[in-house]
Amino acid sequence: MDYGVLMVTIGLLTALGLVVAYSTTTTWSVVAEDSTVWSSAVRQTIYVILGLIVMWLAMKLPLDWVRRFSPLLMVVSIILLIAVLIVGTGAEEVGSQSWLRLGPVSFQPSELARVAIAIWGAHYLTGCTAPGKNLHVRQWVFLGVSFITCVLIMSQGDFGMTATTVLIVVALLFFTGMSWVWIAAGGGLAMFLLAVLLIFGSGYRAERISTYMDALTGHFDETRTSAFQTYQGFLSLGDGGLLGLGLGQSRAKWYYLPEAKNDFVFAVIGEELGLWGGIIVIGLFAVLAVYGFRTAMRNTKPFMALMSATLVAGIVFQAFFNIGYVIGMFPVTGVQLPLLSSGGTATVITLGALGLVVSCARHEPEAISSMQYNGFPTIDRLLRLPEPSPNDGMLGARRATLPSEEQLEKRRERGSVAQRPAGTRPRRPRPHERASTSALRHDFHPVERKRPSDGRQERPYTTERYRAHGRDSRRTR
Repeated sequence: MDYGVLMVTIGLLTALGLVVAYSTTTTWSVVAEDSTVWSSAVRQTIYVILGLIVMWLAMKLPLDWVRRFSPLLMVVSIILLIAVLIVGTGAEEVGSQSWLRLGPVSFQPSELARVAIAIWGAHYLTGCTAPGKNLHVRQWVFLGVSFITCVLIMSQGDFGMTATTVLIVVALLFFTGMSWVWIAAGGGLAMFLLAVLLIFGSGYRAERISTYMDALTGHFDETRTSAFQTYQGFLSLGDGGLLGLGLGQSRAKWYYLPEAKNDFVFAVIGEELGLWGGIIVIGLFAVLAVYGFRTAMRNTKPFMALMSATLVAGIVFQAFFNIGYVIGMFPVTGVQLPLLSSGGTATVITLGALGLVVSCARHEPEAISSMQYNGFPTIDRLLRLPEPSPNDGMLGARRATLPSEEQLEKRRERGSVAQRPAGTRPRRPRPHERASTSALRHDFHPVERKRPSDGRQERPYTTERYRAHGRDSRRTR
């Protein structure tokens, strides 16, 4: 099933991220104040454990609750984005004021805002269509809220987070069926505004454009100033070769690559694991994209389809941008590599978002049918996950009519539902029985009923019986 492949892929990326964190953070932990060589690695392990707990809770949480509280989540994220801009409240790191500090704990609200706009947008735009070239009123409202969110993130000086948020908004509008005319016009306008901010904004952003042009040509003029990190990333990838230097053997992490544990972690992976290691990382994100989008296509609930597709698109776009600027395809934007870069807020929120995607995969019709006939998978029993309901995620919509336990008990008393012997599996309905069993559950199955008058068995009226009776057997005048 799709959600099994998704869980394996997420587990491999998380495990690889922990291994890389232990390799890249030890050098910088030595020079930090009041820190030991393993302090950063242990801290990242705690973040991963916390993220896995959040992922487990997201898998257990009914998706109706996710829909119901998505507007509140969006409001809270906007309030936190405003709080970051208040003098004395927000903290500045790496050139952007995008952090809230609560004692020893720091939190980045823009990470929450990206996930919130995907969840709330999927809820708000469910059932919304844009006929022809006209926008639906809900799409105008969504665009307004998205514009406010992007402006608040851009005001913090975080260009990379703004770009990925814009891509999430565009992806969600594309999935709702918006016309290509509006998508092209909006995307072109957004790219133009971002280019203006890059050129006429802060000096270091203009230097990034110059460094990007040098990376495209392969000729660096400022290898000791503005292009230092990009140049060192190229050297790290070149040193790795085909098979790499081995885990923990990177030379760039010894203060040659300033952001070895965050933005340029892919360069360290390429140096230690070589070309094949980089291909494996790209392949894992490709598997995540394929099975995530397939989950959206297979799901019959519009909310689940929109939410899973948008969340997966946001994570894959972020990985694509990070790997792209490390190898020189894009300007350096400061976007982290999901699940592989060190960071608390990004790790916890990314794992929580992937938990919602896995929950949507568990609610596929094929997955529900497999669980009803074959029983719960071992991983579900170990995690004590609830049985996925066919009605989950249909907030405000007409729900399927499934019999309750009381109704089933009354049917058993009347003899319309047979008691299945303990330890046996329910038999599959025959072709002539499927028309009368639109909603099947694992605790009952259709059987041949006895007539109360003569006690004879009632047989289905098949084509063979019709032919045996002949056309003259019908009552005519």
